[in-house]
Amino acid sequence: MVGQDVLDYYASWLAYRRWFQRVPGVQACVLVDGQPRLSLADGFADEPAGVPLTEGHLFRIASHSKTFTAVLMLRLAERGELRLDDQLSAHLPELAGSELAGVTLRELLGHGAGVIRDSEDGDFWQLARPYPDTGQLLEIAGLPSAAVQPRNDRFKYSNIGYGLLGLVIERVTGASFADVVAKEITGPLGLTDTGPELNADRASEYAAGHSALSYARQRTVIEHVDTRALAAATGFYATAAELAAFFSALLPGETALLGADAGRQLRHREWDIKAGESGYGLGLILNRIGDHDLFGHSGGYPGHITRTFACRDRRLVVSVLTNAIDGPAEPLAATLFRLLDTAAAASHQPAPAGSERFTGRFASLWAVQDVALLDGRLFLLNPAAASPTDDPVALELVDDSTLRMVSGSGTGSIGEPLRYDFAPDGSIRSVRGGSGMTLRPFVQPAD
Repeated sequence: MVGQDVLDYYASWLAYRRWFQRVPGVQACVLVDGQPRLSLADGFADEPAGVPLTEGHLFRIASHSKTFTAVLMLRLAERGELRLDDQLSAHLPELAGSELAGVTLRELLGHGAGVIRDSEDGDFWQLARPYPDTGQLLEIAGLPSAAVQPRNDRFKYSNIGYGLLGLVIERVTGASFADVVAKEITGPLGLTDTGPELNADRASEYAAGHSALSYARQRTVIEHVDTRALAAATGFYATAAELAAFFSALLPGETALLGADAGRQLRHREWDIKAGESGYGLGLILNRIGDHDLFGHSGGYPGHITRTFACRDRRLVVSVLTNAIDGPAEPLAATLFRLLDTAAAASHQPAPAGSERFTGRFASLWAVQDVALLDGRLFLLNPAAASPTDDPVALELVDDSTLRMVSGSGTGSIGEPLRYDFAPDGSIRSVRGGSGMTLRPFVQPAD
């Protein structure tokens, strides 16, 4: 069960956090049991031009592409058209005799093949030259420098490896990678805003990519380019809604794309990335956030940073897409699970009916603070923190104009009241809160 009040607060926090961190735009979607519970677009598709972002704008989802590629490989394996333990050179004979000839498709899918990440000249990532085409990709893979680690020695992420898997899919099926994606994934799921590569016919529908603020005072727009032979690793586009729908189809028990055994293989941990926190399956990042075991993927394309998490137990998927190269998509997406944990761990008194009147965002000279309902309990939260659940303060009703802070840091105002001044129409004029200071309703300035 996911309370609507949690999702309502999460949407409000996403919009504030986008503004606070000066991210051009954020598009987000939450599905529970495959059903939409939240859809949001806030900010700009093109910041310098002042174009508002919509829920229909397309984002480059970069390494989310690897999950699509892994699903294709497993579908082909289910039908016996290839084996995951096939050696790479069995499908790409051009690599016979090379250092990568004997690596298996499974090793490439799990990033255990020891393959170079992006080649010895990766400046295509900053658009200094085009991404590799098929011939250039095979040339990179055939060099002795392509094998940088022993096979099955450690997790070693590789875009080159996934580009090679895309070529294998084309050789096995006799069709283009784009046609295979349409036949095997986007067609069966009815996804019309998802594809494996830049679609020039829909150029006006893409959210612009933006540069970072870490090296300049203002952002500039970054053009979209074709990723060519690395489409299987990083070329896809989608909306947050369709990306969430794709990952919902990978939850246990769902069989539209993969049978039960293939789904378990996809989600099986092949490697630890960071002990206790993250690992990798076959085209999936596996995470532990609080009480939640999650799978999903991240994406980093020049100008777009994206993240999707799927929770097996709650059957919840959240996808957050940002259109800046420093976009904080991962912490934005992860915060939903921290809000759920904060609500689940609460032991203070539930708020009575009508307590929505106390909620809102308020500001003093010192800070912005949120009074929020999470699963029927009131909390005082800091929306400017990396996560608003850092040091949450539990609130309980005292009377029709007063709340009391019943938990929190001893250096704060635990045990003290929040006294509300309501206007005759029920709107909040002010709140006298921590340290006895007055807070007033926060009106978010325009970008």
